[in-house]
Amino acid sequence: MKPGRKFLLILFPSLIALSILTALYIRGAGVTEKDSKSLRTVQIARGNIEEIVTAQGTLEPKNYVDVGAQVSGQLTKLYVDVGDSVKQGELLAEIDPRVYESRVEADAAELKNLQAQLAEAESEQILARQKHERNERLIKIDAVSEQSVEISESELKVAIAKIDALKAEIDAAQSTLDEDKANLEYTKIYAPMTGTVVSLTTREGQTVNSMQTAPTILSIADLDEMTVTAEVAEADILRVKEGMSVYFMTLGNLEDKREGAVRLIEPSPEVVNDVVLYHALIDVDNRDRSLMNGMTTQVFFVIGRASDVPIIPVAALTERAADKDNEKGQAYLVRTSGVGGEKELLIHVGLRDRNYAEITDGLSEGENIVITESGAGNAAASKQNGSRRMGPPPML
Repeated sequence: MKPGRKFLLILFPSLIALSILTALYIRGAGVTEKDSKSLRTVQIARGNIEEIVTAQGTLEPKNYVDVGAQVSGQLTKLYVDVGDSVKQGELLAEIDPRVYESRVEADAAELKNLQAQLAEAESEQILARQKHERNERLIKIDAVSEQSVEISESELKVAIAKIDALKAEIDAAQSTLDEDKANLEYTKIYAPMTGTVVSLTTREGQTVNSMQTAPTILSIADLDEMTVTAEVAEADILRVKEGMSVYFMTLGNLEDKREGAVRLIEPSPEVVNDVVLYHALIDVDNRDRSLMNGMTTQVFFVIGRASDVPIIPVAALTERAADKDNEKGQAYLVRTSGVGGEKELLIHVGLRDRNYAEITDGLSEGENIVITESGAGNAAASKQNGSRRMGPPPML
């Protein structure tokens, strides 16, 4: 037998044995990890609980207005720029007024012409009335014919009708004049409110056309008071109420905690990627001007707060007893550890956050509870996660 072949015959059984041992080791390790459980005892302590609903929001001024043009023409003068503070009634811009000035002059001339015609018609009416009254006196002594009386009566009625027609034309001409005067005034654009110019969409020399859409020239906002528009998920909106306390932080400054209250919950939702979101509006003071339009915020709606109350880790609330719920809160079964060993106990909890729940009945400070955790690795992870605070800042 060749030496190489003899070596293979010796090595092959050794490889088979090694494979079997490796498989058994892996299988045994898997069973051990799956079935292992660790227990830890936690003593009930006192603490603060804040139950919240979170949402993202956007900041915008509470009061703002888009200032537009009511007439068409070229923007000949713009007196403000972005960032300027303006007072209500202050002149902001001017549109070329020449076309509207000529219209007002033409309307005024037409009105004068009609007023002159009216004066002439009133004189003719006076003459026609005198003629008719004279004929009525003369017919009594047979000095004129009945036909002459009828003719003078008809001439009087025509004169009266002519005056009525001219008065109607004068009213129409006066209305046209008033309209063109208003349009002439609209060539000067004034600030409708006190605030800050936050945007300019039209520049000097640009032509605006008010016949198609009302063109926006600039926007003014009162930056002293801002509104957070929070997008609340459909699953949470029923827990949010008007007047509820709220606090929020901007993404650029998570240390600055701003407080407010829900002013309004808009009844119509917005659907984004098949997700139904409702808008909750929160007003906030901004006289320090630290909040800016368009900032993204993290909003926390305070469902409830409790200070210095017995608390239990949420990890202990694994066995629900819904049929025992009452005015004290939700019911759970937990295991306690004491002198007499472990026993099962019914408790009720109220407010809760991510890590703890408020004990309203069944347990007192100092008592011990048993928490079962699956897998040593999971227990370590749970401990690590418990030491990291994820979510809102501590309750003040």
